[in-house]
Amino acid sequence: MPSRDWNRAMTELRECLEADMPAVTAIYGHHVRDGTASFETIPPTIDEMCRRRLDILAKHLPWLVAVSGGTVVGYAYAGLYRPRVAYRDTVENSIYMCPDFIGRGIGKVLLRKLVDECETRDLRQMIAVVGDSGNVASVQLHERCGFRTVGVLRSVGYKHGRWLDTVLLQKTLGRGDTAPPFHP
Repeated sequence: MPSRDWNRAMTELRECLEADMPAVTAIYGHHVRDGTASFETIPPTIDEMCRRRLDILAKHLPWLVAVSGGTVVGYAYAGLYRPRVAYRDTVENSIYMCPDFIGRGIGKVLLRKLVDECETRDLRQMIAVVGDSGNVASVQLHERCGFRTVGVLRSVGYKHGRWLDTVLLQKTLGRGDTAPPFHP
């Protein structure tokens, strides 16, 4: 088991590579099977996760990994919030950590880097859809990174024998709504 004395200098944040996808798939699979952050109930295959990654990258959106000791210990990406054109400047974030690395500050660094990457793309809003209102750690992580809670959807999912809420949080990116977006 990894040491609780994690050193930020030992963790690298970088773009996700195809070679990272087995670790990414394993991390996500754990959260699908054992947690409530994702409302999926069957872990996707590695082929499906690779397809999802390629879809994100084809839209010129960031998919990042945190690597510690040569091992992927977390990942984060930004996907389109909704498919309709008027939403093109708004993204939804996803962030998942290896269970042994939760609570060490890596998620915060990863989320802040994801926000920075989205701001360099002149995106204007980021939405977090946190599965399970009892997921206080995720809500607090987003709040520490400047998100504010904008709503709770009550009992919209059913998993592990109970009804689950989703908490919606939002963060303004860059110039936000103070200027029109640039669309060439």
